[in-house]
Amino acid sequence: MRFSDHFSDLAAGYARFRPGYPPSLFAWLAGIAPSRRRVWDCATGSGQAARALASCFDRVVATEASPSQLARAPHRAGVGYVCSLAESSGLAAGSVDLVTVAQALHWLDHDAFWSEVRRVLVPGGVVAVWGYGLLEIDPDPGERLRAALDRYYRQVVGRYWPPERRHIEERYRSIPFPFDELATPQVRSETVWDRERLFGYLGTWSAGKRYREARGVDPREEIRAELEAAWPDGEPRRARWELFVRAGRPSSSSAGSRAP
Repeated sequence: MRFSDHFSDLAAGYARFRPGYPPSLFAWLAGIAPSRRRVWDCATGSGQAARALASCFDRVVATEASPSQLARAPHRAGVGYVCSLAESSGLAAGSVDLVTVAQALHWLDHDAFWSEVRRVLVPGGVVAVWGYGLLEIDPDPGERLRAALDRYYRQVVGRYWPPERRHIEERYRSIPFPFDELATPQVRSETVWDRERLFGYLGTWSAGKRYREARGVDPREEIRAELEAAWPDGEPRRARWELFVRAGRPSSSSAGSRAP
């Protein structure tokens, strides 16, 4: 089984510029899991979610199919990194209380992954997936930054997005979710950036990578002047992503049995 590897060549920037997630999300996940013994963070990338999960769970198994991404994941007590496919984790049946996938479900073989989730969860275990779309910057007088980012997303690199990107735009509602679904909280991720960190973040987009491979130039240069005109160098501003979350439990007849 192969995986969609859009980020190995972007591993350094991904580790540096991709946002983390709010503590409230992980506190909520810890509250709905049957215990805090063990969690599997699938397609962990450079470990943004895994490190936060370690503050709420005894043990985090963080799997990733890209060795380059794992090489950039910082060490954190309680987190064990493993290079494996999402659809074949190597975990024992009935061995985890929670499975999480942060901003990566759209890249997976969904039917095969759901089978693996059901196999590894303990009875009453939970699977939770989340993602985010285009960010907002605050303050943004005249919404000049919003206009530049929207033009970049839709016009500059729009034709270079992999087809799986549509699942993000559809907030994962187009992906079958064969679990007893739970109500989820409204969550946002926020951080304080300067303009160059925004520029670095844009460099981690899979569409930008495909643009550079096809045309041999950096697509970010097409909006650099707009960003510089709207955002003075070195000035801190708040970057915000609205998260969408889906969570659920397998029916009692489909969950794996607890490992000894």
